Amino acid sequence: MKFDTIQFIDKLGRKVCLRNAEEADAAALIDYLRITTAETPYLIRESDEVTISLEQEKCFIQRVKDAERELLLIAEIDGKHIGNCSLMNIASYKRYGHRCGLAIALYQEYCGCGIGKVMMQTVLDVAKNIGYEQAELEVISDNQKAIALYRNLGFEKYGTFPNNMKYADGTYASADWMMKKL
Repeated sequence: MKFDTIQFIDKLGRKVCLRNAEEADAAALIDYLRITTAETPYLIRESDEVTISLEQEKCFIQRVKDAERELLLIAEIDGKHIGNCSLMNIASYKRYGHRCGLAIALYQEYCGCGIGKVMMQTVLDVAKNIGYEQAELEVISDNQKAIALYRNLGFEKYGTFPNNMKYADGTYASADWMMKKL
């Protein structure tokens, strides 16, 4: 979907730009996936599982741009990609048409600066404006900073998936399902 670029100032006084992902961002997005998956245990894949080709990423970006009810929002500081937030259809079935999924990740060095909150609120506003009635997400149960952000934005926990992820060392992590009425 088309998104008009916006700018804001983060807690450290930096100007942050939020804009649509473009095909020219494909290489940076692939690098971003590799780095962020290595930085945190809270994302769904290991860094060695990021095997998407440049062409596949370009096609994905274009598909989202062409979609009426999906958005891939990029955050930048001084032209450098620092994170992204996505709005996705849950399914194409009419009975699920009121529901959307959200996902967000930032490079660790940009966490805690208010950027994620503005990104999430922006995507929630877009979701409401295009007719979604509820937004949903999954979060690893011990990711307290993310859970605090989501609660602050009005999300509530509705359930837990035990042993949702299994790490390479054999340990497990549970995930909470959270939802916000729009």
